[in-house]
Amino acid sequence: MAFVSFLIPCFVIGTDIAFSCQNTDDFVGASSPGDIVIGGLFAVHSEMLHPEEHPIKPVIQNCAGFEIQIFLQTLAMIHAIEMINNSTLLSGVTLGYEIYDTCAEVTKAMASALRLLAKFNSSKDVVEFKCNYSDYVPRIKAVTGASYSEVSMAVSRLLALQLIPQVSPASSAEILSDKIRFPSFFRTIPSDFHQTRAMAHLICESGWNWIGVIATDDDNGRFALESFGVQAMANNVCIAFKEMLPAYLSDNTFQTKVDHAIEKIVKETRVNVIVVFMRQFHVLKLFKKAVERNVNKIWIASDNWSAAVKISTIPNIRQLGTIVGFGFKSGDISTFQDFLRNLHEKPTDNNKFLHEYIMLLSVCAHLEYHDFQMCISNQSQDDLLQNVENKHQIWRDGFLNANIEPGFIHSTILAVYAIAHAIKGQCKDRNCKDPSAFTPWELLEELKKVTVIDDDKEIKFDSNGDMSTSYDVLLWKEIDGHVEITTMAEYDPEKGDFIFEDEEKKKEFLDLKKVQSTCSQHCRPGQMKKVTESPHTCCYECVYCPENHYSNQTDMDYCYRCNNKTYWAPANSTTCYRKTIHFLAWTDWFAIFLLLLSAFGVVLVLSISVIFTRNLNTPVVKASGGLTVCYIILFSHFLIFLSTVFFVDEPTEFKCKTRQALFGISFALCISCILIKSLKILLAFSFDPKLQNFLKCLYKPVPTVVTCTGIQVIICTFWLIFRTPFVKQNFSIPRAIILECNEGSVVAFGIMLGYIAALAFICFIFAFKGRKLPENYNEAKFITFGMLIYFIAWIVFIPVYATTFGKYLPAVEIIVVLISNYGILCCTFLPKCYIIIYKQETNTKSAFLKMIYTYSSKSAGSVAVSQISLDSKSSSSRATISDSCKSEKNSVNGNCHFQVPGQRLIKGEVLPKNTARTVARKRPSSI
Repeated sequence: MAFVSFLIPCFVIGTDIAFSCQNTDDFVGASSPGDIVIGGLFAVHSEMLHPEEHPIKPVIQNCAGFEIQIFLQTLAMIHAIEMINNSTLLSGVTLGYEIYDTCAEVTKAMASALRLLAKFNSSKDVVEFKCNYSDYVPRIKAVTGASYSEVSMAVSRLLALQLIPQVSPASSAEILSDKIRFPSFFRTIPSDFHQTRAMAHLICESGWNWIGVIATDDDNGRFALESFGVQAMANNVCIAFKEMLPAYLSDNTFQTKVDHAIEKIVKETRVNVIVVFMRQFHVLKLFKKAVERNVNKIWIASDNWSAAVKISTIPNIRQLGTIVGFGFKSGDISTFQDFLRNLHEKPTDNNKFLHEYIMLLSVCAHLEYHDFQMCISNQSQDDLLQNVENKHQIWRDGFLNANIEPGFIHSTILAVYAIAHAIKGQCKDRNCKDPSAFTPWELLEELKKVTVIDDDKEIKFDSNGDMSTSYDVLLWKEIDGHVEITTMAEYDPEKGDFIFEDEEKKKEFLDLKKVQSTCSQHCRPGQMKKVTESPHTCCYECVYCPENHYSNQTDMDYCYRCNNKTYWAPANSTTCYRKTIHFLAWTDWFAIFLLLLSAFGVVLVLSISVIFTRNLNTPVVKASGGLTVCYIILFSHFLIFLSTVFFVDEPTEFKCKTRQALFGISFALCISCILIKSLKILLAFSFDPKLQNFLKCLYKPVPTVVTCTGIQVIICTFWLIFRTPFVKQNFSIPRAIILECNEGSVVAFGIMLGYIAALAFICFIFAFKGRKLPENYNEAKFITFGMLIYFIAWIVFIPVYATTFGKYLPAVEIIVVLISNYGILCCTFLPKCYIIIYKQETNTKSAFLKMIYTYSSKSAGSVAVSQISLDSKSSSSRATISDSCKSEKNSVNGNCHFQVPGQRLIKGEVLPKNTARTVARKRPSSI
């Protein structure tokens, strides 16, 4: 197969300088031979120097800014490989390494990756272009790194050409979990998805919702910011401002952007929490400026710098406020610490990073701790070559151990061991001393199945190539005058929660809540948020919950409505209260008053019954229709008074059905009996023959009473069957439930009352016609008054009943029932009782006959005059006068019985002897 070869050149940038690239081997930072070689990509330097002369030539430049933490990661990789080679893990197969410095630059990293892709044993470092790399054997089998996600994205795309496994201990960008774009990428840390979720969870738990974010303007910073934005929104956290700083320190605008970011932080006084997604050297520059401006906030650190000792040792770092960070979970690194203690004994021939570090120790040895760190970080490779002359080599014990970031060291060792376990799987049936025993893509498949034991736990890569390790929540706190980085809690990505070792750690976490970082004040329970014109949902006003709504937590977006109609809540309420049930109770003073009136009515009925019973044979009682009719009327009055009891106390189904039916039927019975009395009176004293005949047809006492009452019984029966009254809860009053009887059918209720009104109206007409009868005999006049009282009461009742609500609604009906009942009872019986008790002289036969005689004489005279007038017109009749007493037929026991013209003699009504009157009539009437 034809192929094209690419040569990896090394451009010369100087003469015989230790850090200049004379050939491709000079490009390697640290190396060691082995049967199987693993590549390493680490940003040992923070920036690559850029030439000032023009035109710019394609020359790989030297780097500046020695990074102790990244240098420690290269040592961790070397240590892990040495540990593996000294163990039985690979059974005689030795691992070698080639570690390159990316200088945090994609360009430099790509150059390193090209050399890693070069064909094995190629003297000219040739990278062959082929259509199929299945049998291609590059110089390395796998790669550890890179340090930053932006670099890993670029390198991974290049390594994916040959499917060379890449295991990063530090690149956490969420996009790297995409196996379509990055099929050969793995990492021994969680993705930023879990970190940003943990940050948002911490911020939400602490009660903060108005924060600022500062990130580097590169792929890593932008992806982290995007991921955090999604998580913040899910936790109702708003980002007040976002500041992006240039990715490279060499950018001319870097300091200006830092100044602008600090100015923004100072101006936003309500923002007291700042989330920082930046590399360590960016944070260093930012914090130095913040210390100058006396900025005091809570800083949320990303995994890049949360455990950075060189930042924690900045002078006056305590002035910045509280720093809380998320670091990768660390394991046992005691063997690595031992390795560092003996590092000065290691040769530097094949480790340019170690050689440079020793040179830096010599140059910066005279400085204090932090200045010593800054000296190391600020020395460029060119400056170091000039300053190292005439310097004695000095080893500073404990400096490297003091700068360890355990999370990164542990994840680096874990990455090497994961690759080693995958190699072990490939070497079971193969001679792995032969570099062509297996290809990188075969190792890739094995790596997907690897399980590594870490702290007695089995961990492996998931389908996205990520290891589900947890985070340490780190708190920077002052101890003995200097800042130490302590572990406050552990964050479990699977459970999405914080785990505290003891109560003291938990208290440290709770103390964070004392700081306020909100756009608006927290809404107390009983209030809810009202969104303002601000585009941020975290900026709002607090308004009281309206009536019948409540909120029982702070910062609620809306108030809950009370569960059902049986509960209520006042404005600004934190809970709902059960509504008070109201009804016209026995203990209510108004109910007691009405019941006393009903009781008095019952007593009055019983008293009248006694009076009438004791005066049974008197003319007044006989004229009232007899004792039977009076008892029926009095009994109906008693039932009406009794029906008012069913309007009082808690309504029940029985009471609702009984009260209206009992009242309606009793009243119909009462009016029916009074109607019969009205007919009887009118019939007895009517002189109009036509009216007499009509009244005779109507006057059927028993059938009339039964029929009139029976119709009401039918009405009530149909009402109770088809639309029966029931107990209803009335919620019209906000804080109470009115228990009342719903009549079931307003139409049926109206028909019942209307029927009583119709009977009363007929009774009123008949009674009105007999209103001029003799005084002692004249019930008609009082019946008329009774019916008028009834009409007035019920006419007033209709609008009052329709407009009244509440527990006193039954009282309105009780009042109208009592008024109408008392009115009819008093008008019907009290005049007669008055005659019986106080005018006994008029309650005799002679007095009655005399009164009737006088009335009859007047009535007969008027009738005669009318008749003569009619006879003169019609010439068809004349008046005759006869002496009724001359006839023996009209004489009984020596008394002369008077016969009312045109009417039958009323039983028990007699005239005195020798009394004779003649009346004009058309024809005599039989007695």
